[in-house]
Formats: sequence, C-alpha cells, structure tokens
Amino acid sequence: MATTVTMPKMGFDMVEGKLLRWLKKVGEPVKAGEPLAEIETEKVNIEFEAPASGVLKAVLIAEGTTVPVGTPIAIVAAPDELVESPTAAPAAPERPPRPTPAPAAPSAPLSPAPAPAGALTLPPSGRVKASPLARRLAREAGIDLREIPGTGPGGRVVKRDVDRYLQARAPAAAPPPPPAAVPIPTPAPTPAPAPVPTAVPVSPLRQAIARRTTASKQTAPHFYVTVEVDMGEAMAWRARINEALGERGKLTVNDMVVKAAALALREFPALRSSYQESGIIRHEAIHIGIAVALEEGLITVVLRDADRKPLAQIARESKELVERARSGRVRPEDVEGSVFTVSNLGMFDVEHFIAIINPPEAAIMAVGSVREVPVVKNGQLAIGQRMKVTVSADHRVTDGAEVARFLQAFRRYLENPLLLLVE
Repeated sequence: MATTVTMPKMGFDMVEGKLLRWLKKVGEPVKAGEPLAEIETEKVNIEFEAPASGVLKAVLIAEGTTVPVGTPIAIVAAPDELVESPTAAPAAPERPPRPTPAPAAPSAPLSPAPAPAGALTLPPSGRVKASPLARRLAREAGIDLREIPGTGPGGRVVKRDVDRYLQARAPAAAPPPPPAAVPIPTPAPTPAPAPVPTAVPVSPLRQAIARRTTASKQTAPHFYVTVEVDMGEAMAWRARINEALGERGKLTVNDMVVKAAALALREFPALRSSYQESGIIRHEAIHIGIAVALEEGLITVVLRDADRKPLAQIARESKELVERARSGRVRPEDVEGSVFTVSNLGMFDVEHFIAIINPPEAAIMAVGSVREVPVVKNGQLAIGQRMKVTVSADHRVTDGAEVARFLQAFRRYLENPLLLLVE
C-alpha cells in the first residue's frame, strides 16, 4: 500500500519546514529509517528518514520549497504498485529575503565568479561537512562550500571559515590620497567620527530562541530554588570508574546529574508535567532534555527514558546526541519529547546561574561547576567540593516546597552515588 510522506512536525512549535534537498531520486528503492530528505527548521537541519520501505514513486515539492507541517511531500510504494500523485500543495510564502553581500569585482583574482544565490553545489563524493549556519551563509552569498577550507572538528566548515573567505574575496581598498598641505598654525584636530552600528541578520535559530523564551517568561510565572551539593564522594567515585573504563568511554559530571534528576523525577510528577488551560498533563516517560550550545545558538537534545538506563548507556547516548547536534545530523526524535531540561555551564567555570523554562515543560535545572571551597566539617575547616544547582519552575504547576523536596532527593543521589547504580 502506498505511503504518503508528509512534512514532519519536529518540535511542538514547528509550523513549517523547508525541503533543502532530496537524498533519493524518483524510482530509487527506499528502506524504512533510511535518510530520504534534508529538512531545514528554525532550529536545525535534519535528515528526515523514510517512514516506510519501497520505491520513491513521486516527489511532490521541489528543493528549496517551504511548506506547512503535514503537507504531502512524496509517495513511497511497492515497486509494482501504480499510484496517482496528488496535486502538490502550494509552498508557504517565503519570508522576505535578507540583503546579500555585493559580488566581488571582476578584477579580483582570488576566486571564480560566485554562483547565483541559492545555487549551492555539492561535491560528487558527498555532502560537504559544514555547520547549518555556515551552510546558510554560504547559500545566501552564492558560495560553493567546496572552495572553503574547514577549520572545525573533522575539517567541518564553520561560520568563521565563511567570514574569512568573504573577507579575502572582497576587493582591496584603494590607498588613501596623500594629505593636503596644512596651513600654519595648525587647527585643533577634528575628532574621529563615531563608529557606525552594524546590523547583524537574525538567524532562524536565534529567532526561534527569542520567540520561545519571550513566550515562556510572559506566560509561565517563574520562581527559583537553589541548593548546594556536596560532590566530594561523587567526584572520587567518578574518577575510579573512569580509570577502570579506560578507553571504552568516560563518565561526565553531567551524566551523573541527568541520572540523578531522572530518578528524583520519579517521586515528583509535577516537575515532569505541562500546564494547559484544560488541565495539567502528567508525563509518565522521563525524557530528559540536555541543552547544547552550538555556534549559531542553543538547542535541546533529548535522552529518552533516562531513569531506566544505566549510567554507561546515558554517557554513551548523551555523547552521540551532542555530536549529532554539533555536526548538523540530528534526527526528529533527538529534539522532541523532553519533559524536563538540564542546562549545565560547569565546563565554563560558572558558579551559579538561572535558566528560562523550555516550553511546554514545567521546570529546568541550571547546573554550575564543581568547585573546591572552604567548608566546615565536624567543627573543623576543610576543603570540600561543592556544586550549585538552581531549578526554575512554573508556579502554575508546582510550588517552592515541592521543588525544595525534589532537590533534596536529587542531592541525596549525588551525595550517595552508589544509588545511581542500584536504582
């Protein structure tokens, strides 16, 4: 039976997507779960997987077309099945194009003439490794990514590579004219003009962040609760585990934080809920969002069923999720479905901060660095390892006392890290 492939909804607030390119041609075989097309959302570029096996019988929208979520975009059917292609839905109106940089002067010998905007080509060997932001900037400037040396991880082209290429391609400025003769006595020097502000285009990801955080602060009454966790035993325990694991993988502080938060959420369903006017939705599956900083902004990847997975699996899957996000290869299930988010700035030596709730969730945890600080133990001054954690919560769903009890449970798991293995 023929399967109509539609523009997927990747995130609760996604309303449309742009079909960047088809990864299969009409008539080619397709397997369920195999990448079928590359789709651009406001957050990331995603390789969309085929929902069924068969042959790609029809492509209903062209590359570069933006359509609403749920719009038919292709048909997959059995090789011998005859299908009638439905009329392709009209594309959603494109946003007004941003001004593109002026093309280089013909005399500039640094590179061949640029291709028309939007005509980005790929090498025969496969897709150029580039961040979504670098890919968009190159497309707007009409640059072939193959001409740009990548300095990111694994030779990946990033924003600074595109900027450097554009600067090198610009024609050299004419030398200033010689100064005019100045009469004597010389007048007081004229102050230099103030620098002119530069307008920087807002990326789709930054627009999405602005929209969601503004809506969150305007609709969800935030309140904040902070605790300090004694991490001495957890850090010693982690060091012993990593020594035993060797090259097989390393356990991070964030892996332990995610596991402890997931276990504590079992006891406090309000903190894994979503507020709606018709009622509060309680989520049974504990899917933890992990905030990941990208060059062009912040996205959240989702570790599913975190309370039921052993620490080694959490460490492995978290690393894979972050790597896919940073290389622009996230899947739809990587970025949707979280019920609680962990945002960790400890690697930046941040002691304490507060985060904005990620809608439609009811709470988010902001994690600082593990720091050596003076502490009092049994009346004696000593050096301890402490970590500050702050939960931002939606007062429509929970209150301060419940969040405080949740943080007590969270702290109990980290201060007795063997509980992370037996729960």
